Amino acid sequence: MILIDNLTKDYFMGRGNVVRALDGFSCDIKKGEIWGVIGPSGCGKSTLLNILGGLDTKYSGDVLINEKDIKKYNSNYYRRNIVATIFQQFYLVPSLTVEENILLPIVFGKQKKKKEMNDRVNFLLERVGLEKRKKHRPRELSGGEAQRVAIARALIANPEILLADEPTGNLDSKTGRNIIDLLIDINETERTTLIVVTHDISIGESLNNHIELLDGRVKNV
Repeated sequence: MILIDNLTKDYFMGRGNVVRALDGFSCDIKKGEIWGVIGPSGCGKSTLLNILGGLDTKYSGDVLINEKDIKKYNSNYYRRNIVATIFQQFYLVPSLTVEENILLPIVFGKQKKKKEMNDRVNFLLERVGLEKRKKHRPRELSGGEAQRVAIARALIANPEILLADEPTGNLDSKTGRNIIDLLIDINETERTTLIVVTHDISIGESLNNHIELLDGRVKNV
């Protein structure tokens, strides 16, 4: 489903200073697989996520999604239908309820009828254990609950690929483990290809597949 070959990304910092964030990175991820991408700050994790999320197209090498060059997708279609991202910071809208925050991606996209939207949001609220928090606002939620809302929001449009950017970074270890377990469980039922970027080696290594990045390359390769 995701084929990356010799991916290289440079950042030009001025006065001839070039920072190579990814250096010939390659991997092959099959549909429905779970992958952890582990590494310290500055190793290239965020750059990889930005490219897979369709936010950065200035790189060399090949990135194929469903055998199609990612650059050939309509960017809006790709980000609304193919990929979704869970962020460390949650990015919930404070004035909106849990239900309204989850519905945001498809309300703007106008992809579904009202009944379909309501059915999907109710299903996801049940999956993440927040059916009783439907009308609450972000300030009334714990960190773990806010992250569960962010997960449901990312899943609302049935994406094929789910990117999780340090999804446990703002959570205590127990809550973080619960979030990872939830993502694994959702992967089994939704069959969404899941890529979890984390600096936490124990989390990354607990996933079915994992790679460790160092200086833009797969470590020990």
